[in-house]
Amino acid sequence: MTPALVLGPLLRYTGQNDATVWLETDRRCEAVVVEGGETHSARTFCVGGHHYALIYLTNLEPGRTYEYEVRLDGEPVWPEPGSEFPPSVIRTIDPERTFRLAFGSCRVSAPHEPPYTLEPDEDKRGHGRDALYALALRMIREPQESWPDALLLLGDQVYADEVSPGTREFIHSRRDPSKPPGEEVADFEEYTRLYWDSWKDPTVRWLLSTVPSAMIFDDHDVHDDWNTSEIWVHQMRKKPWWEERIIGAFMSYWIYQHLGNLSPEELKKDELFAKVQQSEDATSTMREFARRADRETSGTRWSFHRDFGKTRLIVVDSRAGRVLENGRRSMLDDEEWAWIEDQAQGDFDHLLIGTSLPLFLAPGLHHLEAWNEAVCEGAWGGVAARLGESVRQALDLEHWAAFHDSFEAFASLLESVAAGEHPPASIVILSGDVHHGYLIKVDFGEGNQVSSVYQAVGSPLRNQLGRGERSAMRAGWSKPGELIGRSLARLAGVRDPRPGWRLERDGPWFDNHISTLELRGRRARIRVEKTRAQDPGDPNLHPLLERRLA
Repeated sequence: MTPALVLGPLLRYTGQNDATVWLETDRRCEAVVVEGGETHSARTFCVGGHHYALIYLTNLEPGRTYEYEVRLDGEPVWPEPGSEFPPSVIRTIDPERTFRLAFGSCRVSAPHEPPYTLEPDEDKRGHGRDALYALALRMIREPQESWPDALLLLGDQVYADEVSPGTREFIHSRRDPSKPPGEEVADFEEYTRLYWDSWKDPTVRWLLSTVPSAMIFDDHDVHDDWNTSEIWVHQMRKKPWWEERIIGAFMSYWIYQHLGNLSPEELKKDELFAKVQQSEDATSTMREFARRADRETSGTRWSFHRDFGKTRLIVVDSRAGRVLENGRRSMLDDEEWAWIEDQAQGDFDHLLIGTSLPLFLAPGLHHLEAWNEAVCEGAWGGVAARLGESVRQALDLEHWAAFHDSFEAFASLLESVAAGEHPPASIVILSGDVHHGYLIKVDFGEGNQVSSVYQAVGSPLRNQLGRGERSAMRAGWSKPGELIGRSLARLAGVRDPRPGWRLERDGPWFDNHISTLELRGRRARIRVEKTRAQDPGDPNLHPLLERRLA
């Protein structure tokens, strides 16, 4: 039988001279990408009965556009027969051309029809219109010159604890959902179905085959509040179903997201990838790796970087690499943080730092999280510490502000780069997670700051908050909310943060939206566009914000 393409192709890494294409097939085969008469091939590897390939394309020319097709064992499978979509293309980076990076986070997978396209206040199943889907539809109508050159997905690509309708049906077909973990993902096999549901839509599939993507996980890729605290981890490990969930989470993340974040050169040096490719069946190898990745932070780095001409993007893992011992809480271990500090040094026009969790929250929320960390560490005594842990888990108080030393180290890194030997024109922190978007400007006060420093939060792509949750978030941005939070933090002995930050006047916004950075030379602009649930027919993107950053 002829092999079939199950999922993909996804265009993942694209540089000036190389690229990678990821895909999943239904059996072992040779996968080939054909561009301009050149062929690039890879044998599939097997994990858990699923077959995958990551194909390197090298010796490409900068600033070129290459149409490509995919063949399995010599048979063409992409583009699909009779496809109405434009050809899938690889557009290599041209350092002299305007570079556009689209970004966002928090995207549930649901049909593009009512009731799922309604707002949550209209129907509890509603998530609004999908901003990523709307971007793909616009790209089909517009010339390639206006397309994003890359896509950064900043967490919650899939929701293991809020599964898609298709995955829910799959769960019911294979086990009893009345037993834990119920209608949540239980293992690797169910994760594979969750990714399939998220990426199978023909329009989104075409987008992902044409725009190179970089991705990092957040909590819902695993479980709400994942790695909030040491107590949380111990509580979850006591649950009989947790071991298979976390093993499946790391296995699937490595295959579906992490591999594509790496350049061909990095992949050639990756010992685990080499071992998996050489194995007849790499399931046991991947299970051992996943178990170790959950139990140990050392030896595994999920953070990565990409260069787009003289723009550097550093994507920081703010979930899996946490150190959670009481009194030694840190977002990352020392080795990974040292790597990030090293990557931030250089002669760049722009430095972009992606982290799923915002560094700078609404001031009221920042002070509340800083207060809570101090209380949980004993600032108000043992009884208050136990109560503080309950509050931490109930209110999701686990962002950078709740890791005081890590927040200070991050802020110090920004300040040193902004006033360094080669200060970039702009430093922009790109984040998600909080289900509302905003743009803030960061100020380090008196000093030698040269770079413009901003944080742009893009959340959600598709997962709107209800009315009550929106009110709670707005309270964090209010003056009374800031005053209450700061007073609590000071009573717990927490000093005010070193940098100041100011919300740009158009924010925050709670619509489904996607943001785009446009960079050319040392100039930078940001554009934010939203969908509207009430739009008739296909979703469109409507302007929310446009601002010059540098």
